[in-house]
Order: sequence, then structure tokens, then C-alpha cells
Amino acid sequence: MSNLPIKILLVEDNEGDILLTTEALQDCKVANELKVLRDGCEALHFLLTQSRHSLNELPDLILLDINLPKKTGHEVLESVKNHPDLKHIPIIILTTSSSEMDIHRAYQDHANCYIIKPLEVNDFLNVTSKIEEFWLTIARLPRN
Repeated sequence: MSNLPIKILLVEDNEGDILLTTEALQDCKVANELKVLRDGCEALHFLLTQSRHSLNELPDLILLDINLPKKTGHEVLESVKNHPDLKHIPIIILTTSSSEMDIHRAYQDHANCYIIKPLEVNDFLNVTSKIEEFWLTIARLPRN
């Protein structure tokens, strides 16, 4: 595996969840660069701009909330997975929604994983460490 840091895009509008995820990833054993965007439009704009100008700047992994302002996580997921330069990026849905409809739609739109955020802080940090363990240590991510 390359020694380059893994680039992670977190698309999340909840400041508390941003803080917890950032904290958990700072303690990560794998070098990573975290970019945070707070709404679906901003995320799509960033990804589409990077796909046109610098594929090297695309994230290696996306953590995506479903309940976002401007464009929902579902809309972002669908756009990314239908774009030829972006569809290879693994997307983990990390959301409070336990709706079967949301889960089904996410997988139908080719999400790589659907995780329901725990409400307790320690449980949230544990889930984030499990994401790190699997997606950053065990799994091999495509590099741009």
C-alpha cells in the first residue's frame, strides 16, 4: 500500500458529528486527510470540479450523510455513482436514518456500506474506529 495519506471526504451538516468523526480519524493508525463539506450541493460541486481538473485530488473514500441541506445524500450518491470519473470511489452512508426505504435506496444506488449513527458518543467513536479498521486497514481502496 502507498504511504500517501488516504483522502477522506466527509459530507455532514451536524457540527457534533463532524467533531466526533474528525476526532476519531485524528487518532487513526492510517495517515489520512479529511475534507469536510456541509451540504450536498457543495459536495457535488467539489467532486465534479476535481473530476474535471485534478483526478489526483479526488477522495479515496466518502462518508456521506443522507439528511443534508440543498441536495440530499441520496442525490449526491446517485450523481457520483453515475459519473464515469467518480463511480469508483467507495461511499459509506453514515446517517441517523434507520428507514428501510433509505437503506434500500442507498444500496440500489450502489452505496458500498450503510451505517446507522449511534446516539451515544462512545458508541459513535467505536463505529468510526470500526470504519477505520475495515476501510482504511483491511480493505484496499482504489487510488486516483
